[in-house]
Amino acid sequence: MMDQNLLERVNPVFNTAKMTVFQLASAGVKDAAEVAQKLNLSFEETQNSASTTVSPEQMTANMILVETRWRTCAAIAEKTGCKTIVDLPCGYTPRAKAISQKGIAYYGLDLPAAIREAEPAILSMIDEDKRSLVHFCGVDATNGESLKAALKDAEDPLCITTEGLLMYFTDFEVGALCDNIRMLLREHGGCWLTADTETGMQYIMTMQPIAGDRFMEIMMKSKTTAEDKSDVVVGGNSLIVSPQGDVAQNMKNAMMFLAQHGLKAERMILSEYMPEINSLSNVTPEQAEAIKQNMQKCAYWKITPMDTDTQVDTADLRSESFDMQASVMNDTLNLSLKGRVDTLTAPKLLALFERVKAEHDLQSVMIDCDELDYISSAGLRVLLIMQKGCADGVKLNGTNQLVREILEQTGFDSVLDIAD
Repeated sequence: MMDQNLLERVNPVFNTAKMTVFQLASAGVKDAAEVAQKLNLSFEETQNSASTTVSPEQMTANMILVETRWRTCAAIAEKTGCKTIVDLPCGYTPRAKAISQKGIAYYGLDLPAAIREAEPAILSMIDEDKRSLVHFCGVDATNGESLKAALKDAEDPLCITTEGLLMYFTDFEVGALCDNIRMLLREHGGCWLTADTETGMQYIMTMQPIAGDRFMEIMMKSKTTAEDKSDVVVGGNSLIVSPQGDVAQNMKNAMMFLAQHGLKAERMILSEYMPEINSLSNVTPEQAEAIKQNMQKCAYWKITPMDTDTQVDTADLRSESFDMQASVMNDTLNLSLKGRVDTLTAPKLLALFERVKAEHDLQSVMIDCDELDYISSAGLRVLLIMQKGCADGVKLNGTNQLVREILEQTGFDSVLDIAD
């Protein structure tokens, strides 16, 4: 079994899910409070970061935003009539309990580090006669084979929900996710429901009545907190509708991005589906009413495959296998990588590097990328660890066009030595 420390280091974004479960607990969701207690989560640990301290207004707005998202997505998902709810990412929330109690199959998919902690805590809260409806699996959302394997026994059709996922992805990663979800919906039927595309707009519409003129300052602070905990730049891909500038055009651009991946979206106006939100009792009646009115301007997106087959860029889906060969010569670690380096495989690469480094005085790493098909942010994080751990750094040889574009988009082409 892969070491938990390695799983956490290659992709620390799962830490943001602990923020969410604590916010739900603070909003009065009793099952979330039980999960937080089982995991010994504290306010300080989950809400603050190394460089930020949460303010009362920020905590109140976050509670309302997260509870609204959690309750409304569940309400819309149940109305679809799908036989299986796929919670991607499931994080540490107790949705499995509520869904299984209604006799609906639940699949909780997330990073292996999160699943390892969350699964035993949540299963212990579910009645024994309902546990057969609940399934947890560690996946990488950009890895289509991992998603197919996790859902191979799922009953059709699927309602795939994403809350708090897309904002942490690059364009390449969110493009791979779109291709994978299109593949799953073509095979199983159903829909993809996401609260993430307009989350910036919903945050503004929630924050303004609470914080007044300070809402932008607090929003930026929240962004910093998320980036501290996830170690990625937040909200920088084409599927996130920026609330700044021409919002209508930004929304159109996001719809076009979906279309390029063979998907179409229907906006589900939030105020039309939003149930009673407990945490609105933490603000004045005037503020609560303003927030409810503002939700008429926000929507979640119900996404389905286009009716006709369109040309879809499937570069990210070429090879789902992974292999590596390694040797040490003259204080240089020589690696040959094959397939995908993502959340599921990056821990193996990091474990190998640290084992070799403990045995040799490594000065550099040479990586043959001739058969490397794809590298995610988790893989890039391992390359950065290697770069910092060797005096002469990392050199990549034989990168294909896709891998080179990923390196350029993320700025790693200026950090690593990439041979022509």
